[in-house]
Amino acid sequence: MARDSSAAETIENNVRSGSRPSDLRITDLRVAEIVGAPFTSALIKIYTNQGIVGLGEVRDGASATYALMLKSRLLGENPCDIDRLFRRIKQFGGHGRQGGGVSAVEIALWDLAGKAYGVPIYQMLGGRFRDKVRVYCDTDAEKPSGTETGKRLKARMDLGFTFLKMDLGLAQISHIPGAVVAPAGVLDGFRTHASRGRARTLDERRARNAAYDAQNVPHPFTGLHFTEKGIDLLDQYIHEVREVIGYEIPLAIDHVGHISLQDGIRLARRIEKYAPAWLEDVIPWQYTEQYRQLQQATSVPICTGEDIYLKEGFEPLLNAGISVIHPDLLTSGGILETKKIGDAAQDHGVAMAIHMAESPIAAMAAAHVAVATENFMALEYHSVEVDWWDDIVTGLPKPLVKD
Repeated sequence: MARDSSAAETIENNVRSGSRPSDLRITDLRVAEIVGAPFTSALIKIYTNQGIVGLGEVRDGASATYALMLKSRLLGENPCDIDRLFRRIKQFGGHGRQGGGVSAVEIALWDLAGKAYGVPIYQMLGGRFRDKVRVYCDTDAEKPSGTETGKRLKARMDLGFTFLKMDLGLAQISHIPGAVVAPAGVLDGFRTHASRGRARTLDERRARNAAYDAQNVPHPFTGLHFTEKGIDLLDQYIHEVREVIGYEIPLAIDHVGHISLQDGIRLARRIEKYAPAWLEDVIPWQYTEQYRQLQQATSVPICTGEDIYLKEGFEPLLNAGISVIHPDLLTSGGILETKKIGDAAQDHGVAMAIHMAESPIAAMAAAHVAVATENFMALEYHSVEVDWWDDIVTGLPKPLVKD
């Protein structure tokens, strides 16, 4: 096989001559929080005996304890033995935020290995399929005006974003009389918006717990239904958005709300004419058969997966025939596990978008997976309005998202 001398020389020139990867050992694991942005981010640092530090991040809204409890199982180990250490600690992860600690550690181990060998992570994953990573910006929807939301989305386009996502569902119409059928008191919990970040006071914790109690009830059991008026309002909402942003740019839909499968089908069919890029998390991901019914009932691509831990958690949904999987590296198990998830999806003809509601540090880890995965579609990016957000990552041209 012919040797690419230029690529080989570049890698050789980047190797840290002061690093001895075979002698590298983990000496400490510490945590730092980033505050002042819409989401509080818990970063981890893994220290080594050679002065190299690896960075990882815990899933948004999760406790750093999920990572700290793994420290004793890592001390004295070679961080370049990523897969072996991951197999040791993966029993301590789980779906949702519980996957955050294991995933954070796995990402930090890859960071250390890349720094020790002077090789980009995507190269160690098998090389790149692309030179640029398409990024989309999630945008909270304004209520009650789709036109105002369209203007906010258009501002994203002016920043260079070529893929968009917005909310469309219960939150936009729950305050409008006659739009939603609901058992007495049920909507109150969905109208409660606890502050983002860590709950610091007793009142904040009570407000958050009240919202959790309502929103943790699985969708089929809430008794919430869109009326025909409600469906009409949502139809009008996305129509107004498309009138502002046009029909050429992809527009994904999220946060439909805790509604039934039947209402999800009604909404999906109504908005088919607006060509959504996907409809996300309409029902809990665990209800595989309902996802099969939902996808078979509509031409809108159906998407889920941000709260699933490990590749095997995605297999039933891939077999059910959904169109887009949406793992979050900070829940799924980290970098290599997400690469495996993407490859498994490709075998089923399914595209992979990557969920990301954390800092640019986690986003950079996700970008390596995106570069190295053929069926990648788009990577989420949050907190665009925070002017210092990109400064968290050093050594790269700013802004991080461009062109």
